[in-house]
Formats: sequence, structure tokens, C-alpha cells
Amino acid sequence: MTDVNTGVLEDVEHLTAPVVDEVTPDITDDGSATADLEQKSFADYGVRAEIVDALSDVGIRHPFAIQALTLPVALRRQDIIGQAKTGTGKTLGFGIPLLQHLVAPGEDGYEDLDAPGKPQALVIVPTRELAKQVAEDLAAASRRRTVRVVQVYGGRAYEPQIEALQRGADVVVGTPGRMIDLLKQQILDLGHVRTVVLDEADEMLDLGFLPDVETLLSRTPASRHTMLFSATMPGAVVAMARRYMTRPTHIRAQDPEDTGATVKNTRQVVYRAHALNKVEMLARILQAEGRGLTIVFTRTKRTAARVAEDLAERGFASGAIHGDLGQGAREQALRAFRAGKIDVLVATDVAARGIDVDDVTHVVNYQCPEDEKIYLHRIGRTGRAGNTGTAVTFVDWDDMPRWGLINKALGLGAPEPVETYHTSAHLFSDLNIPEGTTGRLPRGARTRAGLDAEEIEDLGETGKHHGGRGGRGRGRDGARDGGRTRAPREGRAAGEGREHSDDEGPRRTRRRRRTRGGKPAEGTQA
Repeated sequence: MTDVNTGVLEDVEHLTAPVVDEVTPDITDDGSATADLEQKSFADYGVRAEIVDALSDVGIRHPFAIQALTLPVALRRQDIIGQAKTGTGKTLGFGIPLLQHLVAPGEDGYEDLDAPGKPQALVIVPTRELAKQVAEDLAAASRRRTVRVVQVYGGRAYEPQIEALQRGADVVVGTPGRMIDLLKQQILDLGHVRTVVLDEADEMLDLGFLPDVETLLSRTPASRHTMLFSATMPGAVVAMARRYMTRPTHIRAQDPEDTGATVKNTRQVVYRAHALNKVEMLARILQAEGRGLTIVFTRTKRTAARVAEDLAERGFASGAIHGDLGQGAREQALRAFRAGKIDVLVATDVAARGIDVDDVTHVVNYQCPEDEKIYLHRIGRTGRAGNTGTAVTFVDWDDMPRWGLINKALGLGAPEPVETYHTSAHLFSDLNIPEGTTGRLPRGARTRAGLDAEEIEDLGETGKHHGGRGGRGRGRDGARDGGRTRAPREGRAAGEGREHSDDEGPRRTRRRRRTRGGKPAEGTQA
């Protein structure tokens, strides 16, 4: 194993026979190799000119550490396992080699393929949002070529995806469930795939997708080039790599001065907060100086919808994304967020793996994460691509044991968060909030177009439909969520206020009658 200042390149001896004669960057004691890597361009690694120019068109000219370490190995079609902290540029680490080795329509050799028009590359991801993000990044990197990238995931109608596959697809990006469905219908043909990428493998394990992933892998040629990317390496992921990869090289990218579990560019602040005071604190944090795009994470769908409503009522340009929203409404909120029409996105953890926006300045954990992995994925939405960011976590009294485990696992050094309210002086000084800031955004600062300025696409979506601004959609049986069939009242149990439905209408007053022995008492009406 060779230690490298810009990362670690090591053989996966516990998986298979070790890889030999791997070349690693020359490292000096003064860390000059780090500067050398930063000065190299993608062309220096032998990346084809069309990809280099396409990346340059969107302002990407130099690789990050995970890309610089991955490219020399992956471009030789060597199986790799890539590990890097979230937000460090893994997508291009596998995307460039994938695009480098496929032949697009009209290019030399395309007609010589065994099956022109059938997928040459497969990218498997755990969530819809991540599928969309990866597909867009691949499309951007191949914009100067005729590569056809098809997105395949649930929540959308089958017909457009089927038509796209039948017209011809070079790269298929999607979630395991929809891929399995199309595979069973014999619409998705994996028999000619040359490259397979498993992105966020540990998350697919958490979501129970590994059996589906193994089914997909078993339908691809044994000679494929396989790249697996995962923030952590649980035993089940290691076992899958052992079965489906050939002598993989393990690549870990890490800043030599960044030894913690989180990206050092992200400042982390933790407060013990009362549930009834969280919205007031949040409203002031959102008025901090220098605050840009912000993601607020909650544990439950209902809390996400309610917080988005509360912020909108206070004048903030906010939107929600959670599992009760239809795919059209989820994509509407993400588009509005990326376009800057809204600057506050309230989300459950469904969004933690799928939002790749470089200029997110703040992440707020409105409710304490379940464990350290979720904490890392949440705060990884800021401090991305070399930018700095701030992560604020609210810890309720009931969540102190959970926070203690997270703090210990990550070595954050904050076992006892300071008790904080919206009037606390340290809240204002810690986060650079101007004195006198109230819980409502001044009318003069309400300059963003808002969620309603972004139209909802008609996706012919399956299952759930989009709801109103509050994010309460219809369930699979068509009943209104939040109506008369109530979900567990998590917010009320935590003291965060009574849950209610927008469509319950005015509450009817019940007339009570006094009785004695089952008969109306004197002076009352029957």
C-alpha cells in the first residue's frame, strides 16, 4: 500500500489477488505533488479532445483529487473501487472513462459494434435525484459528441423511457427497480454493456437494492469494465465487489490536512434547540450575512412540508421535496432551487444523495439525523467542489443520546451542544446574523421569483401525484395524505405543534348535551 498526500492508492488485498505495478504520483515531503495534480488538465491524462472541450465549456478545466487518481487507472479499463468524501467530484471520476470508451453514432467504429443502438454503459444509482444529476453531468461532458444518455427511474411513465431505449441508447443511468422492470419486459438489453458503474453502493445497501444490483450485473458480459464508488465499504459491498470485479484497485482521495470524517471546508455548528423555537431560529439563520442557497433537512415528510409552508408564510422563497410529492413536483422544486428562483429547499433524506449544487452555502439539520452516515450525507451538500460551507444542527432534548453517538463516531468534539434560542446572543455572533433580525424576511429582501415561477412538467407519472405548495400529495390509494387518514404525529410528540391538513376546512363545533341516566337533564335540549 502506498500513502499519497493527495490520496491513497492501494490494492484491495482482502478482495482478490493484489494488483501489481500500479503507478502512483511522485510525492515529496513539501507536498509538491498536490500542486502538480492541481495544475494538470484533463488532456494531460489522455482524455479525448471532445470531452476536454465540453468540460471547458462549463468551466471545468482541472481535475479534483479523486479524478486525478482515478483517471490513470480507469482509462486503462482497470476495475476500481473509488472512495472519497461526498462532494469531492466522483461523478467525473467515473464519467470521463465511461465516455472515453464508448463509440457514439457517426463516429468511426460505431457500425462495427455487435449491436449498434444497444447500451454500451450502465450507471446504477440509489435515488431518482441522483440519477437525474449524474445523467445531466454525463450529457454536459459529452455535449460535443452524439452520445445518447437515457434516464431510467420510477415515478415517471414507462412509455417515454421505453421509446428512448427503442430509439437507441449509449448510456443508461437509473435506479435498480425501474431497470429490473424494463429488463423483465425485455426492453432493456444489457448483453452488450462494456462499462458498469455502481455509484453510492453503500446507500444501495441501506435501501435494500443490492439483490437487484446483483441481478443487473449478472446480465452484463463478464468482460465488462466495472467501477464501484462508495463513501464507506460495508461487508456486503465488499462481498459484491469480490464476486463481480476483477482484481480491483482501491482508490481513496483525501486532503492530507483533512483527516476528519467530514470535508474540512464545511464549518459545523451544533445547538441544543427546543422544538417550538426551531422555526424562529431558522428564520434568523436564513438572514445571515453571505447566506446563499440553503438546504434544510428533516426526518419526516410532514415536518418538511410544514417547515416549507412556515418559511413561505414568513416571506422566504422556499420549496419542499419529500416522498409524498410526485416526481413532477420534486423536479419542479429542484429546478427552481438550481435556477435560484427559490433559495431554501426543505427536504427529507431522499434528497441527501441527489443534490449536487456547488454554491449551497448552508445546510441546516432541522431534526437530528438518525446516524453518522446520514449526517455526513446531509452536510455533504455544502462545501462542495472546493467551496466553503456552514452546517448547522439542531438537537432536541430527546435527541441527545442519538447526537452523542454521532458525535463520538465522527469525533466532532461537541458532546454537549449549547442550549440556544432565537434570542441567544451567540446565535447571532456565531453565524454572522445582523442585530435586530426578526423572524420574518423584510419585504425589500423578497427578491426571488418563488416556487410558483417554475412550472411543473407533465411526466405522466405513476403512483403519487403532486400536491399543493405545502407538499401534501395523494397516496397510492388516492387518499389525501394529511387528511382524515393521519400519519404518526411526530411533530406533536416532539412538541413542534399540532399537525393539520389544509383541506380539512373550518373545524365544526361539537354541541354537548348533559344527561342523567341516559335522559336529557333538566334545562337542556334533546
